[in-house]
Amino acid sequence: MIIGLSMGANLFILQAMMNNLTLHQQSVPLADREEKNGHRAAVLWLSGLSGSGKSTLAMAVQKELFARGLQVTVLDGDNVRHGLNAGLGFSETDRDENLRRVAEASKLFAESGLIVLCSFISPLSKNRVLARKIIEPLAFFEIYLNVSLKTAEARDPKGLYKLARAGEIEEFTGINSPYETPENADLIIENESQDIDVGVAQIIYLLQQKQIIS
Repeated sequence: MIIGLSMGANLFILQAMMNNLTLHQQSVPLADREEKNGHRAAVLWLSGLSGSGKSTLAMAVQKELFARGLQVTVLDGDNVRHGLNAGLGFSETDRDENLRRVAEASKLFAESGLIVLCSFISPLSKNRVLARKIIEPLAFFEIYLNVSLKTAEARDPKGLYKLARAGEIEEFTGINSPYETPENADLIIENESQDIDVGVAQIIYLLQQKQIIS
């Protein structure tokens, strides 16, 4: 806010500044980047309960794709809150903004030709729908890691379910906040007990079927 001006005046100045922003196109087209990389750009959005194995699987897929010489990166829920989204809390409004920013960042990475693996609980359908809307027409695939709450809670790698059960964490997904199961996921990985290599193979197969990689 500009000191000494009313809220209305500040909003007017902000709108005037926004009206003068110009969207610059990259001097290197995405098609040229994809040709040089030898694969198409894409965003893979991994969703599921805490403890469903999203981050572990995303990192394993990244390692496999990198070994194949592909350009790939991972955006992880914990990691982005150490930097990009460090100022956001865990209210529904802040969670919405967290995922909106992630979707926009993912789009930037994909526009530079990368395959982007996003590992986020993203419990609400509206968040996943918005992410797809932001990123498309770039390739976007929603991947649901399906595990029961019982299994996720038994794993509890961060001890968060225990804290939520004790009332020390409010609005924790699966305990006192809902997880809306995806109805139209591009891939469902049953991750109750299967070996991680199976999940990696499923995602690689999806990328091949969708002609993202050869």
